Amino acid sequence: MWGGRIEGSASRRAEVFGASIGFDHRLWPYDVMGSAAHCRMLARQRILSQDDARQIIDGLSAIVAKLQQVAEAAPVAGLRPPPLPVFRDIDPAWEDIHTWIEDQLRQRVGDAASRLHTARSRNDQVATDLRMFCREAILAEAEALIAVERALLGLAETADDAVMPGYTHLQRAQPILFGHHLLAYVEMFQRDAARLLDCYARTDVMPLGSGALAGVPYSIDRTETARLLGFAEISRNSIDAVSDRDFVVEQLAALALVGAHLSRLAEELVVWSTAEFRFVEIGDAHSTGSSIMPQKRNPDMAELIRGKTGRLYGHLMAMLTTLKGLPLAYNKDLQEDKEALFDAVDTAVACLEITAEMIEGTRPLVDRMADVAGGGFSTATDYADYLAKKGLPFREAHQIIGALVRTCEARGCDLSDLTLEDLKTASELFGPDIVGLTPVAVAAARDVPGGTAPSRVTAARAESAARVTALAEDVARRRTQLPTLDHLLSAPVDAAP
Repeated sequence: MWGGRIEGSASRRAEVFGASIGFDHRLWPYDVMGSAAHCRMLARQRILSQDDARQIIDGLSAIVAKLQQVAEAAPVAGLRPPPLPVFRDIDPAWEDIHTWIEDQLRQRVGDAASRLHTARSRNDQVATDLRMFCREAILAEAEALIAVERALLGLAETADDAVMPGYTHLQRAQPILFGHHLLAYVEMFQRDAARLLDCYARTDVMPLGSGALAGVPYSIDRTETARLLGFAEISRNSIDAVSDRDFVVEQLAALALVGAHLSRLAEELVVWSTAEFRFVEIGDAHSTGSSIMPQKRNPDMAELIRGKTGRLYGHLMAMLTTLKGLPLAYNKDLQEDKEALFDAVDTAVACLEITAEMIEGTRPLVDRMADVAGGGFSTATDYADYLAKKGLPFREAHQIIGALVRTCEARGCDLSDLTLEDLKTASELFGPDIVGLTPVAVAAARDVPGGTAPSRVTAARAESAARVTALAEDVARRRTQLPTLDHLLSAPVDAAP
């Protein structure tokens, strides 16, 4: 590719070390789409002849047909396909997917293929491909988040008004509804989806036409290319366009938070499924046994999800470190963006998909949760609130109930076991309506927006379901705005796709 300037061949070790085709081959659909759009724009601007443009489009179509044929023979799925057989043992001398496709095109259409690179550089070419990948990745991540949210909402509905102990510091604090606890995770995943779609807006900017760094000396129509590729806008500065990877960092940061939330949920499932807690039973499909202990039921999938969060954090830090101190504009260091991004996307989506399945197969043990919901003096705050409502300053009420808790500990009983006479010994403000206070009554008393009262949780569940539906519609709409290979390759060159 640069034989006119560089004499001799690169060492084999240098070829292997510098090649990215071993991982960037998965960008091939985006590279073909970008090339098709660029070709059509060049022809429309009369920078490229109609005949050359038709040959290029036909050649790209032939490459796609061949790759799709190989893919059908060796099926791939989703955003994390294994390398197609054609890419598994490819010679690293091709360096990257962009030069490989250009060579494949040259073999089919000859000199016309060499004219395709007019008015573009690999710098703006790869940045465009990567942004196109990132758009689809974000939508796939949002769809996987939606599946988890729906699974959580389904489990919350199954549990209905089941009460459980709520915790702070992993110590029993106050009774809450199990559904209320699950809805807390729905809120987290809603924020995750919002962050990703916010990142989508800054990803949806087309750098093609920036050249190597300074723009190109041709009368190109960048707006038309952006339209063909479904970009919302074009980049405003050619130097920034080819050197910017903020959109990669943003997506990695959003996925790191997804990992944090998944890890917290996974940790609770691990704890809740222990014999000590027995709040839930994870289904057989997502549990494993022991090679030596026949009684074991291990929550391996939850543990793996918890563990894989570290990879998401690591990729974010690696990308930030790669960008640190890079002079403008393009540098080869930026090749390091793809392996981190690809693995983070694959890891996050896989974790979300498994989480959705696992939640759907999890059974809440509501009787057990109800039995322990009032333990650990979790109703104590409500006894203090009772006195505060009678006019006693809350801090004084807090001290009185603290003393009653010590009394109960000495007797080996709970607050609900105390008689009215016992309570009046602590304060004359106690009345018969507080005797035997239950966890269900405590939860029901939190009848405020965002509270754990059954009516509030039912309303919150319905509201969350509506927001998930709206999110799903938004993601589906965005998908329809993305270009496809067929869209860009099937129309005649002189017709606008």
